[in-house]
Amino acid sequence: MKKRYTAALATLGLAFAGFAVPTLAGTAQAGQDEAIEAGYDQFIVTFADSAKSRGLAHKGVTQVRELESGSVVVKPSRGLGRNGTAALINDLRKQAGVVSVEPDLIMTATAVPTDTRYSEQWDLFEPTAGMNAPGAWTTADGAGVTVAVIDTGIVKHSDLDGNVLPGYDFISDATSARDGNGRDANPNDEGDWYAAGECGGAANPSNSSWHGSHVAGTIAAVSDNANGITGIAAKAKIVPVRVLGKCGGRTSDIADAITWASGGRVRGVPANANPAKVLNLSLGGSGSCARAYQRAIDGAVSRGTTVVIAAGNSNSNVSGFTPANCNNVVSVAASDREGNRAWYSNYGSLIDVAAPGGEVRNETDPSGSRTKPQDGILSTINAGATVQTTEDYKTFMGTSMAAPHVAGLVALMLGEKPLTPAQVEAALKANVRPLPGVCAEGCGAGLIDATKTIANI
Repeated sequence: MKKRYTAALATLGLAFAGFAVPTLAGTAQAGQDEAIEAGYDQFIVTFADSAKSRGLAHKGVTQVRELESGSVVVKPSRGLGRNGTAALINDLRKQAGVVSVEPDLIMTATAVPTDTRYSEQWDLFEPTAGMNAPGAWTTADGAGVTVAVIDTGIVKHSDLDGNVLPGYDFISDATSARDGNGRDANPNDEGDWYAAGECGGAANPSNSSWHGSHVAGTIAAVSDNANGITGIAAKAKIVPVRVLGKCGGRTSDIADAITWASGGRVRGVPANANPAKVLNLSLGGSGSCARAYQRAIDGAVSRGTTVVIAAGNSNSNVSGFTPANCNNVVSVAASDREGNRAWYSNYGSLIDVAAPGGEVRNETDPSGSRTKPQDGILSTINAGATVQTTEDYKTFMGTSMAAPHVAGLVALMLGEKPLTPAQVEAALKANVRPLPGVCAEGCGAGLIDATKTIANI
């Protein structure tokens, strides 16, 4: 994420974006008045390039140091009120060769994105049950880190495209893939919709979810583009790996995808040019951890890749759901906006941490007025019911939404410091905060805290 700074001008109610500050020379009389009113106790004096001397023959100031640019930092020799500050500034401006006098403003780090729907991303910033991301963004943005999203593939989206690298389609069954072939180098999400009676006799039809793009947006949507949302690690890159199509995806394809995404070799598939240091798997099913999964995960971890997996949405013990119950993974439960275990989230002793997963609800009072907003996780999708149409945003809920919060935080961590998967997991657990709500069944070490984690790695 782009790091931004504002001038600490609380007494004036002013803020200056970036490092641009008002000069007190020439036409900047308003800026001079502000500096006088604020009573600044340090100034930067800039000389003309042609000035023969950069010294100040003025008894009212003490020279602190000279900047590399040639300007001089000075402090008044005594405290000054409004009139004294004005007189000092005017005297300094009259010194030979001086072209400007500026207040030496105190800067404070801020990281509030300009994205138009950031205010809806409670999961990132709300103090009750958000992941406390803004404090982490003062130093961390995920630059240089690649995250593989092993999911339904990816859609074109203006809030995603800038952070998406080439990926791969690992769906071996052409019917499930809907692209007319088996595995190929195009991870485009062809839609996972199905009709009633399909996919094991489903009673009702289902529209396409565009699930992988929603996950990818949570991790690394483009930030500060005055559009949509911000990603948790907005300078990280996404490698989309398609494994889920119509009716889901096979363990064999997912296991190969884990190997390939982390830099391992898969027969018949070109090497991944951008091996990921973080894998996000917002997928799963019931059963024990298959050996194919465990071997693929162990291989990824041996290559230095952290594997983050959603715990599942069956309101059951995660021990019965794979691959979240495998070893060497970060298994993630979901919390709601109040910090409780979300009603659907799996739980138990195999959970490592909890993260915001949301609960999409419309609650109303007796008069029919809505009393609370939809508390899901807002991210990037496509508007098409079956095939792709226009780009869109939508709130989802699930451990599928919780896992990418952790994957995004891991990307922030790795952008700041090289860590092994074991070190990553230890740091995530050591820097949580207690869930403010209820999780009697076991939600791991606690709720992830991005600011605390980045400060302590």
